[in-house]
Amino acid sequence: MKHFLGDGGTYLGKDQGETRTTREQLIRTHALGYFGALEGGVQTVMISYSSWTDTGVGKPHGKMHGNRELITDVLKGKLGFDGIVVSDWNAIEQVAGCTRTHCPQAINAGIDMIMVPDDWKQFIEETIADVEKGVIPMSRIDDAVTRILRVKMRSGLFDRSPIPAASAEADMASDAARATAREAVSKSLVLLKNNARSPLPLKRNAKILLVGKGADKVTAQLGGWSLTWQGDETDDNDYPLADDMLSALQKAVSDGGKVDFSADAIGIDVKSYDAVVVVHAEKPYAEMKGDISYPASLRHSERYPEDYATLERVSGKGVPVVSVLFSGRPVYANDLINMSDTFIAAWLPGTEGQGVTDVLFGGAKDFQGKLPFDWPRASCPETARKPVLFRRGYGLKLAKKSNLGRLPEDGVETCPALAE
Repeated sequence: MKHFLGDGGTYLGKDQGETRTTREQLIRTHALGYFGALEGGVQTVMISYSSWTDTGVGKPHGKMHGNRELITDVLKGKLGFDGIVVSDWNAIEQVAGCTRTHCPQAINAGIDMIMVPDDWKQFIEETIADVEKGVIPMSRIDDAVTRILRVKMRSGLFDRSPIPAASAEADMASDAARATAREAVSKSLVLLKNNARSPLPLKRNAKILLVGKGADKVTAQLGGWSLTWQGDETDDNDYPLADDMLSALQKAVSDGGKVDFSADAIGIDVKSYDAVVVVHAEKPYAEMKGDISYPASLRHSERYPEDYATLERVSGKGVPVVSVLFSGRPVYANDLINMSDTFIAAWLPGTEGQGVTDVLFGGAKDFQGKLPFDWPRASCPETARKPVLFRRGYGLKLAKKSNLGRLPEDGVETCPALAE
């Protein structure tokens, strides 16, 4: 369970930044997910890189890794958590007065296991010295060791020896695992726009034009934390069993149907097709590398102008257009939505592209997904008069047509400065 607490609410979304909120809102807004996880029996909690400032009283509490009140008094005390509290990667060095190898403040705050990936030998030496000098009470060490042993005993690590090695390849590539992943994809798609000209559900015998730079790439569907941290330095050869949108569509058509593909739609006669499917895709990213840091705009087309250009080449030609967006977050896409008859937030469907086509072709499948976050109406929602286009929980069914009208578009590249 991570990252405790307020990691998702930092000022302007800054990674490892400052969560500015009252104590009441910290509990009501930022802590809600943790209550259910604790009730579900979670055994480890990772602390957030972020800091918290109580805006109700104007008090800065500093980095969460040094916050004894929230870690020991609240999490372990009031909430009764008796598992392991673990730090994040080298996060202790951000606590005031600490380094990567020395941070009695974090241990005394209640962290039981410290993630020190490189300099752990020196960390052990300096921590032992702190215990010998009384800077860290032995009772704190006893508590940490007890919690670690408790979780290991609960997990059965001492009940069997040796522990059999898991066959990740067999498990993750099994028919059952892939079927579950495919079902998860189909249930997570969110239908944002479905106007009267929408071609959904697609017919199996339709002539379909597929366009977009990410339409024939599994890596565009994966994002970060896949085979590599940022999801880069891989290609489709690393995923031999996976389906991208091209292969998924090809498997879905039958009875005279066909799928043609063009990455950029240059020189294509769109009018010879029954429908166009356009894939818009973010490049793979994980934490930090993929951040949209203020004052940068949330406009997808600002970061990926080639997606806009491709859509522009096929839109307005008398053939219905279905846009599918692969992204790790809601983005400003009014311009893309305006040029599409159907617009789908597909998030990151991973290896199971057929989970998308299962819904595009209908049959027994319909859209079930609902937005987990508000969808922005403006590229700079922090300063917009109407910042939200679709509220959290929004999501259409195939039978529900939407009359959005033409959405306002802005070409903002850099958002206005905000007062601290």
